[in-house]
Amino acid sequence: MQRICFVLQVKADRIQEYKERHRSVWEEMKTALKETGWNNYSLFLRPDGLLVGYLETQDFELARSAMAHREVNARWQEEMADFFVTPESLLPDQAMKPLEEVFHV
Repeated sequence: MQRICFVLQVKADRIQEYKERHRSVWEEMKTALKETGWNNYSLFLRPDGLLVGYLETQDFELARSAMAHREVNARWQEEMADFFVTPESLLPDQAMKPLEEVFHV
């Protein structure tokens, strides 16, 4: 099982709306995440907009690829794209770069 941690930056003026959107994630999106191997998926947000994501999966690239083929993911990513500070050509899920795990007990 891989433990994946990544960081993204939420735009300061969009933090409240970002949190509100995640209080009501679409059921079909949550189902797709589970079906494609995104286990124990959590998001943590610092007041300055630093977003830390964590998930467990058998194969992160396979899980990400499987989500990329879901229509619901395309809709979600398009709706959420403007919340993030990312290169213009990348959707949020494409900007996720796993951090190196240096310690685990």
